[in-house]
Amino acid sequence: MPTAISDRPTLESLTSTFPLTFPTPTPTTHPDLVSTKDLHREEDLLRNPFSFRHWWTAIQNVKETAAAEQKAEGPSDLPPEVAALLGPLSSPAARKSFQRQVYLYEAALSQFPASFKLWKSYLQTRMSFVLGKLVMKKKAGGRKKFPEMREALEEEKEDLEQWEGGLDGVVGWEEWRLLIATFERALMWLPRMPRIWLLYLSIFNHPFCPPQVSHTHARRTFDRALRTLPPSLHARIWTRYLLWAEAKGGATTVAVYRRYLAVDPSVTERYTAILLSPSNPEPRPLEAAKLLLALARKAARGEYTSPEGKSPYQLLTEFLEVVEQYAEEVGMDVPDTIDSNARIAKAAEEEAATQQSVEPASVDGKLIRFAGPAVSASDGKLVAPYDEDEDPRSKRKLNVEDIVRKDGLEVYKDQAGRLWTGLATYWIKRGEFDRAKHTFERGLASVLTIRDFTQIFDAYAEFSESLISAMMESLANPDEDEDEEDVKETEKELDAKMKEFEELMDRRPFLVNDVLLRRNPNDVQEWEKRVALWGDNDEKVAETYSQALATVNPRRATANFHRLYINFAKFYEEGGTRGEAEPDLDSARKILDKATKVNFKSVDELAEVWCEWAEMEIRNENYDEAIRVMQRAAAIPKNTKVNYFDHTLPVQARLFKSLKLWSFYVDLEESLGTVESTKAVYDKILDLRIANAQIIVNYASFLEENKYYEESFKVYERGTELFTYPVSFEIWNIYLAKFVKRYGGSKIERTRDLFEQALDKCPPKHSKPIFLMYATFEEEHGLAKRAMSIYDRATNAVADEDKFELFTIYIAKAAENYGLPATRPIYERALEILPDKQTAEMCLRFAAMERKLGEIDRARAIYAHASQFCDPRVNPKFWQEWNNFEIETGSEDTFREMLRIKRSVQAQFNTEASYLAAQMAAKQNGQETEAEAPPADPMAAAERQATGGGGKAPAFVSAKQNTNVRVEEAEERQAAPQGNEEEIHISDDEV
Repeated sequence: MPTAISDRPTLESLTSTFPLTFPTPTPTTHPDLVSTKDLHREEDLLRNPFSFRHWWTAIQNVKETAAAEQKAEGPSDLPPEVAALLGPLSSPAARKSFQRQVYLYEAALSQFPASFKLWKSYLQTRMSFVLGKLVMKKKAGGRKKFPEMREALEEEKEDLEQWEGGLDGVVGWEEWRLLIATFERALMWLPRMPRIWLLYLSIFNHPFCPPQVSHTHARRTFDRALRTLPPSLHARIWTRYLLWAEAKGGATTVAVYRRYLAVDPSVTERYTAILLSPSNPEPRPLEAAKLLLALARKAARGEYTSPEGKSPYQLLTEFLEVVEQYAEEVGMDVPDTIDSNARIAKAAEEEAATQQSVEPASVDGKLIRFAGPAVSASDGKLVAPYDEDEDPRSKRKLNVEDIVRKDGLEVYKDQAGRLWTGLATYWIKRGEFDRAKHTFERGLASVLTIRDFTQIFDAYAEFSESLISAMMESLANPDEDEDEEDVKETEKELDAKMKEFEELMDRRPFLVNDVLLRRNPNDVQEWEKRVALWGDNDEKVAETYSQALATVNPRRATANFHRLYINFAKFYEEGGTRGEAEPDLDSARKILDKATKVNFKSVDELAEVWCEWAEMEIRNENYDEAIRVMQRAAAIPKNTKVNYFDHTLPVQARLFKSLKLWSFYVDLEESLGTVESTKAVYDKILDLRIANAQIIVNYASFLEENKYYEESFKVYERGTELFTYPVSFEIWNIYLAKFVKRYGGSKIERTRDLFEQALDKCPPKHSKPIFLMYATFEEEHGLAKRAMSIYDRATNAVADEDKFELFTIYIAKAAENYGLPATRPIYERALEILPDKQTAEMCLRFAAMERKLGEIDRARAIYAHASQFCDPRVNPKFWQEWNNFEIETGSEDTFREMLRIKRSVQAQFNTEASYLAAQMAAKQNGQETEAEAPPADPMAAAERQATGGGGKAPAFVSAKQNTNVRVEEAEERQAAPQGNEEEIHISDDEV
């Protein structure tokens, strides 16, 4: 009994079925191609062999019939795996339909060999039977007409044809070969049709494409398409060509991409990604690195723009990442790198030595070149000379150190940290740890920012820690073949590495300081920090001070550059930082003497150096030497007409006008010198016209202490001549007080002259204290009448804000000397002069004085006069006092008059601004107004206020009272009983 396995067809039996269409099937070779039903069609085609419509209709009818037969056909009897090998030709009906359609297409093409429509339909039909069913993809949106190659590759990769099923390339090799032959025949007739070329090229991406045609034949077909089609259509071919090359990989990808990059370098980044792809069995890191280096250089020159929007620095970073990852394959080793660096340095020296300045010359208006090597040009632009580092075909490895220096550190100085760490990582990957350490040290010694320093230092520390950890692990787990000597050597090396790591950590503050000083060598504060870092190391401290003074530019130094000289001198004076050495005053003097010759930014810095020098001599009890130092510093040149603020002159030429220097000098003379020497210094200060008010006061006080009273008064007078108000006011104030205290009433006329001189040009805002002092002097030592006249003058001369106070004092003095009635004219004059706000207060005092004298009518008139300045809502105190006055001394008529005046004034102030001001004043004083119905009888209201009716203090007239007097009178007239309407009213004026 046969088994199931023996029923399965063999490979030979399957391949023997093919070819189905060679030779071309005809009714003579295949009688079953034409049935009796097809005779009418055949006769029609024989009658009309040149009618394309008849042929096309016949072909479409055959296709429809074949499709119907295949649907009606039941499932295949073949096993699924056999059916999968045969694909669309697995059933006999499909094979017969294929032969019929081929027969008709071949017959039609014999009549119309140049018909594109017929050839395209024929090729698609054969492809459907060989390649399988084409999967149609849904597309969203349109495509760009002329996209960039990068975008075109992405879109084409998504739109690449896919098939379901298909004839196996081994079983159906003959049909695959015939399909290719058919494409070749079509291209023989229609070589310029890009659609036929694209259909032809699409079969090479089929998964069942036989290897005999999917490699070399496919590559040659792509090349033929590029040679045949015009350049405007090459982009459509190249997209499929590049995608096919990517799928094949290996040398094919490299060869195809190199050809395309010669035309369009925009896909270089995609190519480098393919070369380094993890799926690439043969990565080419050297070629990728050279391509990325070339792109980074072109982008830096502005000759290349990345399609992915990458900057030149990003391209260089990608190159550096490739170098780090494939250090052995890309870069040179240490000896080759050293030799290459030496050759590059030598070439640079020779170029610098032979370089000559070429002067332009012209012949007939055109410039010609006299010397120099020939330079190639393209389209009017200079072409960069050949560089083997940018040639991807060259096998020479790269000098990574030179590339990072030229293309990285010299161009991207703000990214030095990343570049140095990348270079060090490259050496670490190669196992060159000493070279990596040397690279880290060079980076730390050259960066200019803390960010770059931190990046390099952290990487350096991490490298050292990993190295120590690896050595400790090797000691913990030694190999069997290691002997004791190897272990001891490893332990010794580990101790050395740990010591180096500790030294690195200790050096960090110094390295940070180095970075800041490289960024700004004129930073005085950083030099001071540098000195502090050395601590008790006197030798390094002195060396640092010397280096700082030699490095810093005085005109560009930061603040307090002179402190470096002063601190350096103190270092020698105190015998080092710890004071263990002997003080070296000679060295300190030399340093300070050198400092006095430095052209500092300001005169004050030089003056402070001289002052510190003198203080140093005083601390060491060399008093005469301190005086001599200050004499040297304060030497006055012959030409004293020098502008102290002229910065074009050196500070030494302007030093003699430094008030700081002279102040210290005069203090020194007061302490150590004689009276005459001190007076001489003060006089020089005054002669140079650099004195301030404090110098004048100090000079006068010094003379007064030494019993030179008249000379001190002369100094005061000299000061008043030198300065104007307000400075002169302070001097006059002290001078007059001293003079009065000294002489009292013995020199009255002279004192009066001094007061008059002080008041002569005194501005009003400063004259009040002098007037008061003058009047006090007259009261104590002169005449009371003269004192009253001074007060009277003062009320006119002082500022407005001081007049009220002066009038108050004037009135008090007048009442004391002449009695209360004598104050009436002063009050009246005050009411004329004082501003409105102060007039009301003065009126209250005036009225109180008149009440004391029993002049009730005069007091009432004063209240009435003051009422025009007092808004009832803002100044309730005034109206309350007048109210109390009327209750105590007035009558009903006078009280009515007071209320009428109050309403009139309130109406006068009844504006929005005054209303808001009243509300603010009420809030500040904590007062609240309540609206109450006005009583009918004003006297009843007065009694109610006096008795505190309602549990409240006496209040004003209710706010509901109409403040408009005219409106209120009109209302009263309307409320009054009407008399005779025809009565004639005659006023008093008419009578």
